[in-house]
Amino acid sequence: MNVSAQSNCSWIRIRALLIFAVTFFSYAYFYEGAGWNQNSRFDLVRAIVEHKTLSIDDFQQNTGDKAFANGHYYSDKAPGLVLLAVPTAWIGRAILHARGVDPASPRGLLDLAYCVTVWGVALPMASACACLFWIALQSGCSGSASAFAALALGLATPMWAYSTLFWGHALAGACLVFAFACALRLRSYVSSTADLFYGLVLGLTAGWATVTEYPSAPASAIVAGLALVLIWKSGWRRRSRIVFAIAAGALPCAIALMAYQHAAFGSIFHPSYTYYPPGAFSWMTHGYLGLTYPKIDVALKLLFGCRRGLLFSGPVALAAPFGLRLLWRRPATHAAAVAATAIAAYYFLFHAAFASWPAGWSYGPRYMSPGLPLLCLGLAPLWDYARPAWRIVLGALAAAGVVLTLMAVSVSAQPPDEFHCPLRQFYWPSFWAGRFSLNIGTVLIPAEQGTNQVHGAFNLGQLAGLHGLASLIPLLMPWALTAVLWAGINRIERPA
Repeated sequence: MNVSAQSNCSWIRIRALLIFAVTFFSYAYFYEGAGWNQNSRFDLVRAIVEHKTLSIDDFQQNTGDKAFANGHYYSDKAPGLVLLAVPTAWIGRAILHARGVDPASPRGLLDLAYCVTVWGVALPMASACACLFWIALQSGCSGSASAFAALALGLATPMWAYSTLFWGHALAGACLVFAFACALRLRSYVSSTADLFYGLVLGLTAGWATVTEYPSAPASAIVAGLALVLIWKSGWRRRSRIVFAIAAGALPCAIALMAYQHAAFGSIFHPSYTYYPPGAFSWMTHGYLGLTYPKIDVALKLLFGCRRGLLFSGPVALAAPFGLRLLWRRPATHAAAVAATAIAAYYFLFHAAFASWPAGWSYGPRYMSPGLPLLCLGLAPLWDYARPAWRIVLGALAAAGVVLTLMAVSVSAQPPDEFHCPLRQFYWPSFWAGRFSLNIGTVLIPAEQGTNQVHGAFNLGQLAGLHGLASLIPLLMPWALTAVLWAGINRIERPA
C-alpha cells in the first residue's frame, strides 16, 4: 500500500469515527423513560440479575407486555437485547455500590435503565451508522455521499428515536448491517482464515438479529443468501467453508433462543407471543400472531400518513429506493442492492400486514424500522448521481428529518395514541414551548415508587440544570465541532 492509499484509509477511519461519535452522543443524550415495551425487557434484566430467574413475577405490575405460562409471568419479548444488557447491569450495579448508591433504590434503577439502553441500543446503532458509511464506500460511492447516507440514517429517520429506547428494533437493524458488511467483505478472497472469521461474524450477527426480534429471521436468511451469491463462483471448497462458518456463528444464537424458550415456557417451538394471558391483545388472534396480509391502505399510511408515516418522521428515507435502483443497475453492486431492497421491502410488507399496525405509543413506523438502515444505503448513490438542485432537495429532506426527530426525542419518543397527527397536535406546540421529557413513566413497580413519582425521561442538558430549548445547547455544540473537524479534513485532503 503506497503512502497516498494509507493516508486515504486513515481519513476514512477518522470520518467513520466522527460519524460514530456524533450519532452515539446524540442517542445517549436522551433517555426516553419507561413504557410497557421497555419495562418488559428491563423486568427480565432485573429478574436475571437480582433473582437468577426468567420469571418476572416480582416486577410484572409495571407492564402489560407479558406472557403467562405454568403459573408465572415472563417477558413477551425475544431475549436478545436482554441477554446483551445483563452483563452491563451486573457491572453497573457494582459501580453503583462503589459510589455508595443502592442499585435497588429509585435512583439506582433509573441509572441502570439508562446504562443498559445506551449499551444495548445506542452503541450498536451508532456503530451501524459508521458501518453503513463503509458499506456505501465499498459500493463505489464517494466519501461525502457515504457520510450523507450514514448521518441521514442516524439522525434524520425515526431510528434516532428508537435508539433512545430499550426496544429491540434498533439492535436488530444494527445486527443486520453488521452481517451485511461481512457478506460484502467475503466478496474478495483474502485467506481461508478471513473466510472463517467473516462467515462466523455474519452468522452470529444475523442470528442475533433474530434472537432480538423474531421477525428478523427472513431478513437474516437474505443476508446469508447474499454472502453465498457473492462467493458462489469461488468453487465448492470455499462455498463449503463459508457455509460452515455461517452455520457455526448462527448455532450459538439458535441454542440461546431455544434454551430460553424451553426454560421459560417448556417449548422451543412456540414463541413468547403465544403465551399471552386470556383477553390480552385481541388482535394477536388474527391470522398468525396478528399477522395477516399486506393491506394497501395501511401501506399508504406507513409512508404518507400523519400518524405513523415516514413522510412525517423521516422524509429523506422515501428517496432511498431510487438510489437502490441505481445500485441495482450496476453489475458490481447488483446482488447487494437486491438484498438490501428485499430486506427493506420485507419489513415494510410485514408492518403493512400486522393487525395492530399503529404499534401503540410509537414515533413513526417502528415495525419496519429494522429495514431502514439498509434502505438508507440507497441515499449514497442517489447523492452522487443527483444534480446540484436535487442535492439541495435531498439535503432539505434530511434536515427536515433531523428537526422532526429532534422534536420527538426532546418531547417524547412515545406520543400518546390519542393524537392522530402527533407532529401538529403534540410535538410542534410542546417543542417550541420548551415542554421536554414529558414521559414520567418509570421502570419501578408501584411498591418501589413510594409517595414520590420518579420522573422517567430526561436529557443530559436537563441534568446539567438547563431547561426548555436551552437544554439542547450541549447537544448542538458537539454537532458544530464535528462539522468543523469534517470541513478541516476536506481541506487537508483536497490538495492531496
